[in-house]
Amino acid sequence: MQQKDPTNLFVDWRNDQPYSTLYDDVYFSTDPANPQQGIAETHHVFLTHNQLETRFKSLTASHFTVAETGFGTGLNFLCTCQLWLNVAPKNTRLHFISVEKHPLDAKILAQIHAKWPHLQEVSQALRAQYQVLPEGFHRFQLWQGRVILTLLIGDACRMLEKLHAHIDAWFLDGFSPAKNPEMWQPALYAQMARLSHASTTFATFTSAGDVRRGLICAGFVVKKTSGYGRKREMLYGHFSTSKPHQIRTKDASTAVIVGAGIAGCATAYALAKRGWQVQLIERHAHIAQEASGNPRGVLYPRLSSQANALDQLSCAAYLYTIRLLQALSLAADAFQACGLLQLAFNAREQQRIQEVYARQFSTSLLNLVSCDEASHIAGVKLSHPALYFPQAGWINPHAFCTALIQHPNIKLHINCNALRLQQYAQKWQVLSTQGCIAEADAVVLANANDALQFIQSAHLPVTAVRGQMSTITADLHSQSLKCVVCTDGYMTPALQRIHCLGATFSAHDHSTEIRDADNNSNLNMVKKMSEDFSALSSIMQGRAALRSTTPDYLPLLGELIDASTLKQHPPKHISPPPALPWHHGLFINVAHGAKGLTTAPFCAEILASLMSHEPSPVEMSLLQALNPNRYLLSEMGLKRLISATSFR
Repeated sequence: MQQKDPTNLFVDWRNDQPYSTLYDDVYFSTDPANPQQGIAETHHVFLTHNQLETRFKSLTASHFTVAETGFGTGLNFLCTCQLWLNVAPKNTRLHFISVEKHPLDAKILAQIHAKWPHLQEVSQALRAQYQVLPEGFHRFQLWQGRVILTLLIGDACRMLEKLHAHIDAWFLDGFSPAKNPEMWQPALYAQMARLSHASTTFATFTSAGDVRRGLICAGFVVKKTSGYGRKREMLYGHFSTSKPHQIRTKDASTAVIVGAGIAGCATAYALAKRGWQVQLIERHAHIAQEASGNPRGVLYPRLSSQANALDQLSCAAYLYTIRLLQALSLAADAFQACGLLQLAFNAREQQRIQEVYARQFSTSLLNLVSCDEASHIAGVKLSHPALYFPQAGWINPHAFCTALIQHPNIKLHINCNALRLQQYAQKWQVLSTQGCIAEADAVVLANANDALQFIQSAHLPVTAVRGQMSTITADLHSQSLKCVVCTDGYMTPALQRIHCLGATFSAHDHSTEIRDADNNSNLNMVKKMSEDFSALSSIMQGRAALRSTTPDYLPLLGELIDASTLKQHPPKHISPPPALPWHHGLFINVAHGAKGLTTAPFCAEILASLMSHEPSPVEMSLLQALNPNRYLLSEMGLKRLISATSFR
């Protein structure tokens, strides 16, 4: 069952140029005699009147943040990237945040970009990752993290309300105020003011009186100057505020990460790319030995009928991790985006799958397929319809972790059992039976259930859930399986004639012994998937490990409050977050449950952004939902502080 991607329905071509039938307006200035006119206008309006070349060259902060209304064809982004790569210091990062209500199809984008040969290098980097995206926040890493694009898909005012960032320059673009009055509203200018600081500038192609008055009312100093081409005037200016702006310098920080599973390795990677010097501590002789040690795991989002916090995290994390894996270029025996089918194997799943499909995701993300279509995709006989995720697949977690820590800023310490944490002279020290084994400005706990062994994190509601997966030799029929198939468990296509299947769930069970009953449970599960699996009989081996999870199934992510001191000295109702007793520099990234391969890399990116004082890749509401102090504050009747303590 194919859905039409709605992005293809409102773009027309007039005089060989893209035209929005939805807004009855052009995407950029056009002139048949001068195909580069759009580029020239971008430089005149946005780059020149935000003084970007000078500001990029003289940057002393670790990053610079541009925010834009109306991503459109991506022209402004491409021109800004090109300038940044040419003149900015090599050890700095450009954050480009752009809101787009109606994202263009990748094919249309490629067709438009072909008209700009001078931008092909930056265009190819974008299009290598770009696809039509569902509503929400989506992060792209380009040029090894030198440029970070965050696309906010949805209504401009509503998306900016959810953004946590400090903007250095605004591009007020999009369709003209006369054509798109819903965007050019006081609410937009109010959000611009909230996100701006004393050095923030803006520029826009329009000189409309309502826009000028709205910006002035929001606190911006507005000037008029000559527009580009046939546009007589344009507006530019800066934000006027007495609010001080703290510049983030380029001085590298240091971090110790405890635990070298997928959460720890991904966090090390995200920090190292930002210039942090990272020490990664692992108590085993090798990385990825606990729940990250299975021979294969599956990558896919578990979506629901509504966009709740867990659903938002799952979808954004899935798409981010796919892009990360593509960038890492893992070998074919370590990662295969072979696709995944979620079978509607009972009435409850049938209803969920229909409700998910009704949310009208792009077909590049998922599609609803019939029994026959599912069977054709899988290469085996299936008896249920399914949701098909064409970009999903399986990963070798050890290979994934190994690829993540191949960075010169990461130093791995194996056979190091961290037993205690202490602060000394504004540094964190990690101690074992041999004394201090590492010292740094910050510590990140990424050691799942073992985080409870430290006094600073012993109060967290982390629960161990046993899971056992199994491997089995393929037979003549199962060897034909071409994609991952899921019901209440999964089965991967054969690699070297071996299938992986699993996994069981046993809450509050801390045993990692292999159980025949669990192997049989996995085998019976896959036999119900397809009659072509009915002859499978010989489990080769099993592997059991302990996942970590929380009561609401969301990870714990962020900086920790000193729970003991908070309980001894509860804050007054008006106490601001900085006055709370923080474990300054102590962070956590744990409790990913069975979806760690999907969520942990994205949570690592969220955490690294927070630690580096960069724009968040997720909505503020999701930061609140992941706040590691949410249970502590709720139990103490301080739920009002969860929001304010989520993004300090």
